[in-house]
Amino acid sequence: MSTDVIISYDGTANDDDALALGRLLAPNSTSVALAYIRHSPEFDPKREELARHDAERRLEQGAARLGKPDLPRHVVFSASTGAGLEDLASSEGASLIVFGSDYRTPPGHAEPTTSAQRLLEIGGIGIAVAAAGLRDNPDAGINSIAVPAVVEDESAKQTAETLAQKLGATVRAAEAADADLIVVGSQPGAPAGRVVLSGSARTMLDASLGSVLVVPSGKPLRL
Repeated sequence: MSTDVIISYDGTANDDDALALGRLLAPNSTSVALAYIRHSPEFDPKREELARHDAERRLEQGAARLGKPDLPRHVVFSASTGAGLEDLASSEGASLIVFGSDYRTPPGHAEPTTSAQRLLEIGGIGIAVAAAGLRDNPDAGINSIAVPAVVEDESAKQTAETLAQKLGATVRAAEAADADLIVVGSQPGAPAGRVVLSGSARTMLDASLGSVLVVPSGKPLRL
């Protein structure tokens, strides 16, 4: 079975936010997987066994939090978390990677981690960043979706409309920075299939309240 959505998960509180956003974006999907990136194996066999067990335990706990204990789980070795996740997404045929926000992010805001930022700068896959503290709101939902006026790529608008129809959400006014989800596309002239954010889009995201979904140029998401 192919995977549509990969949730980056390491057991930290902010990655619990990623679980919450993944659940909201794909509530009934059977094509969601969890991924944990290890940067290198341990040379000592005993330490390696402990590290492997720790990684598997974190992913097992994440699947349990989602209420899906049989959810596919991947432990990937890569010197770069972002590169490892992108390679996994490519091999699995996934169209979206979900991250939690940076650990210093104020509640209600979405701030990409270093790994997510790397993919926002040079990646070729959809990136979602959960608002900090989303995990603490059991009643959270995606009831409103906004596409900033600065976005000219039709892929963002198509993605927003598809999600709204699937989730029963409303696509709100372009400047609705307090929407539950902000969908942003790449700037005009961006290479097809790549993520390239304009300065105005980044400024808007910095001021937004809610989670964020960034779509590659010419590749609307069909979750």
